[in-house]
Formats: sequence, C-alpha cells, structure tokens
Amino acid sequence: MHPRYIKPLADLPAPLQAALTPMLGDDFKARFSVDEIALLKQASGLDDRALRLALLPLAAACAVVPISNFYVGAIASGQSGTWYFGANMEFAGQGLFHSIHAEQSAISHAWLSGETGISEVTVNHTPCGHCRQFMNELTTAKSIRITLPHVHNSLQAFLPDSFGPADLDIKDALMSPQQHPLQCDARDPLVQAALGAARQSYAPYTANFAGVAVEFANGHVYTGRYAENAAFNPSLPPLQMACTYASLMGESLHEIRRAVLVEPKQALISQRENARATLLALGQVELEYHGV
Repeated sequence: MHPRYIKPLADLPAPLQAALTPMLGDDFKARFSVDEIALLKQASGLDDRALRLALLPLAAACAVVPISNFYVGAIASGQSGTWYFGANMEFAGQGLFHSIHAEQSAISHAWLSGETGISEVTVNHTPCGHCRQFMNELTTAKSIRITLPHVHNSLQAFLPDSFGPADLDIKDALMSPQQHPLQCDARDPLVQAALGAARQSYAPYTANFAGVAVEFANGHVYTGRYAENAAFNPSLPPLQMACTYASLMGESLHEIRRAVLVEPKQALISQRENARATLLALGQVELEYHGV
C-alpha cells in the first residue's frame, strides 16, 4: 500500500477498512471497478453517493500541494460504472496557472482509461468556476451531477447561463472519441506513445492536437492528451495530464527521465514552452520535441 493512504484508511469505519485494505495494494490504480464497488457497499452498508463521500479522503491524499497545502480530492463516476480518483497538483516555483484541479485530474484519469462520459463528480470542496467551466466541455455536460459533502445537484445548477462549445459552433465535446491523422516517422517507442496521445487529443479551437509521453526511472510510461476548453483558460495541457495521472499511479515526478511532446507544426498555438517550464519545476529533464 502506498504510504499516503495509511492515515485516511485508519480513519474509516472498521468494516470499510477491512474491505478496502486488500484493494489498496501496490498494484492499486486509483480506481474501483464495478465489482469492487459492490463489495465496498456490502461491507459498509453505504449507498453509492455516501460511499464516494467516505472515500474522498483517500483521493485527497493523492494531492501534491507544495504551494497551497490545500488538499482536494475528487471521484469521477464513469459511464462504465468505474470510479476514478483525482487530486489537485501544484508545481513549486512555477506560475499557479500550471496547477491541475482535482476535478480535472479525475476526469482526465477516466478519459485516459477509455471512458467517453462522466455521470457524476464527487468532490470534498465546492468546485471553483475554473472546474465548472472545464466540466461544461464534457460529452455529458447537460446531465452530469455534482456531489459535495453538503449538497448534490446538476452541473448546470452550479453554472447557470453557461458558455460552452455550442456558443462557438462546435458540435464535438471533451471525452468523445478522437483519431487525428497525425504521422511521425520516428520509431522510438516513447515518441510513438506521445503520437498516439496526440491523435486522441481534443482541440477543436486551435487544432493543437498535442500529446506527451513521460518515462520514469523504473521504466514506466504515462501519456497525456491536450484537453481544450471553450473558455480557453481551463484547457488542460498534455504534460500536466500525464503528470497527474502518473502521480495517481504512485510515481514520484522527480523520477521522470524522459519526456516527449508531439504536436502539429501548423497549429495556432504550441505546448512547447509550457511543457518546458513545467519540466523545469521537476528537475533537469530536457523536453524532446517533435513537430509533425
């Protein structure tokens, strides 16, 4: 079990602790399958929403917050029935705009795991305007529910008179399947992993179909895809997505040994300098760049 889970686990009721402990082993992927959820509900006597609220301290324990020391945890309920952890992440020494919010972390975790929609997001603190706008880009924006310790309501109730893709004549939505025809001749497996992520990215406003692959000292590889937003600022860069996903999997970001960015040469924007600045906060790894 990762050490970050020890204290929040100890604070849970004994029956829930007993059911959770074997699930939180070294191979725990910060998510619960439908079968695991059923076991946890049976052991705890809690319904879905009450169980997610009880599990939030475990998600919040995944936060990396050297600036604010403010731990936020989120659980995204995928349409498949799987629950995905998310937590906020900050980069010491870099601008606050590099930060990742817990809701973004949980949603991107679900998207990278193959989900095409989110039915509910459970979070331990009220979503900020940034996160409400990010969620408004989703395929399920009109139906998604938000659960907090003190309230349960639709996203649209949290974001009245919302602005979204339709206001910019965009028919697509975040988490819809993407397959952009990008090509790269490099045979390096890490470059090909970044290319695969770029092909699945969501960038209807700039066509910056960008993907990142990071390799850790232990050989593990994680990818991130650019997730754009109608309001622009809540867009989630691909390196940040890869970082939050790797952190949820238990990796230390200071163990990154390679990072590759693939993006189109002719897009309206570039992720290059943003990715370089983020890497600078983590160590001395140079960004490997491929414009295609």
